[in-house]
Amino acid sequence: MKQLIQSFKTGELGLFDVPAPVCQTNGALVETTVSLVSAGTEKMLVDFAKKSILAKAKDRPDLVKQTIDKMKKEGVKNTLEKVFTKLDSPIPLGYSLAGRVIEVGENLSGINIGDKVACGGAGYANHSEINYIPKNLMVKIPDGVDDIDASFVTVGAIALQGVRQTEPKLGERIAVMGLGLLGQLAVQLLKANGCKVIGSDVDPDKIALAKKLGADEVCHASDMIKRASEFSNGYGVDAVIIAASTTSNQPVIDAAQISRMRGRVVFLGMVGMDIPRNEYYKKELDLRLSMAYGPGRYDPDYEEKGIDYPYDLVRWTEQRNFEAFLGLIEEGKIRPKELITHSYDYDNAMTAYDLLEGKIKEKYLGIILKYKGGIDLTEHKIVKRTNRTIESDKVNIGLIGAGNFTKSVILPNMKKTDGYELVGVCTATGVSAEGTGKKYNFKYITTDSDEIFNSSEINSIFITTQHNSHASLVLKSIESKKHCFVEKPLCIYEDELESIKEAYSGESIIQVGFNRRFSPMIENMKRSLSGQISVNYRVNAGVIPKDVWIQDREIGGGRIIGEVCHFIDTCSFLTGSEVVSVYASTIQKNDQS
Repeated sequence: MKQLIQSFKTGELGLFDVPAPVCQTNGALVETTVSLVSAGTEKMLVDFAKKSILAKAKDRPDLVKQTIDKMKKEGVKNTLEKVFTKLDSPIPLGYSLAGRVIEVGENLSGINIGDKVACGGAGYANHSEINYIPKNLMVKIPDGVDDIDASFVTVGAIALQGVRQTEPKLGERIAVMGLGLLGQLAVQLLKANGCKVIGSDVDPDKIALAKKLGADEVCHASDMIKRASEFSNGYGVDAVIIAASTTSNQPVIDAAQISRMRGRVVFLGMVGMDIPRNEYYKKELDLRLSMAYGPGRYDPDYEEKGIDYPYDLVRWTEQRNFEAFLGLIEEGKIRPKELITHSYDYDNAMTAYDLLEGKIKEKYLGIILKYKGGIDLTEHKIVKRTNRTIESDKVNIGLIGAGNFTKSVILPNMKKTDGYELVGVCTATGVSAEGTGKKYNFKYITTDSDEIFNSSEINSIFITTQHNSHASLVLKSIESKKHCFVEKPLCIYEDELESIKEAYSGESIIQVGFNRRFSPMIENMKRSLSGQISVNYRVNAGVIPKDVWIQDREIGGGRIIGEVCHFIDTCSFLTGSEVVSVYASTIQKNDQS
């Protein structure tokens, strides 16, 4: 299947052949029919990726600061390796689509194969022929809504969340500054809420469109202060939604000028935020930001695991915002099709990005991509990159998992070593597989681990996935009679360990990645030690934020199982004995690690 991918390092953009994603337990595979190009967001991403490293650093001083802080803690060389590994990782584009469900995960209820769904989420609802969508990032499309309108679901939810932050009341007079996709939708949503709306922009075509879609008053941005005063009978508007996209601070200044006392100012677009304190202070303005599609965004428990927030406590999650937006389309109160200026077949998707980059001199607003459909999943789980012959006398590797550690440490070291052949790489997404396969010249890429285990060309498996999948993959490796290197830990739970012990027959080698015992320093210590010894092993591994997957008991096992196992193994190696008893003590409470 094809997916639109961009290199974050070079800015190279294209449609690539990648394997279809795996259907996980908490979601479904969706075959895309229509996807929306979010012109503002995607133009920003494309332009940023094409910049030099220095220009990227100038644009994102926050990331530069993070890098410098990391250098102080982890060293310059280690930090730079991680930065360049990150830059080398390809990124998928797109976050809003409509499609048909073609496979359902075992924990997903209420969604069936063949259902029409609207999907959102960066990294999930991509410009790709097939996507894996977690259950809280998809909703059924109502019968009265077609796929083209439904493909606006994410942008619609962003606009809707901005309107919710505004807390509009019936009859209030509200200004919308910036009439791009978000601004046009905000105008329609406010009208559906019974408000009087004035909109402004610098583009006369967008101004005219807002008037057509229901704005009570419209004007050029330079006339907003005067016109808003007239519109509000001199009192100032009740609320302002800033939906503009500019580095200028002018929208923030103008918003204070046109607001009434104790008015509300909501940031929906990306603008300069050097707040003029005196103006905001004198009017006691309520300044609010709107976060993406609503509550649940950036929460892995909600988005990835599908754990919903209680309905009574969080009425409007991002999924419920999706549903509300589609409901308004069904009622005829929102008309997304009116915003479409360009439509392309998916095979010609690059033309849409030529438009964004200014290579085609035309005005644009809403851009959609239409897909042919008819993808056969069984034919799209593996993509061959080369036809080279694999010699059986080498260590022929199948790699499962290609995270940051694998790409920054394991694969570069393999590249320096003779006697290895990189045959197949398997990752959960085609984007990751494509990037790793291309850089390290794997013969083929896949998202189906069975393609690795069943390959007659592969005799050795490297397992470098998240910790919760180690045990099941090791068991498959034993069953396939292939040698196996598995990153620590071997497993998370005791019953998994017992299953591995029971299955292992000694026909193949299983090695756990306890790398410290192989360091020259530790080996020299081992040779120097004799007799009974006492080991005092102090560890300063740094703080890992609580939201990182290794801290999740179900996925990473926590830091003791996921990391301390390294040091326990080193002590066991030095003493030549196994652990007899375990206890812990602390001199003070510390919840930072």
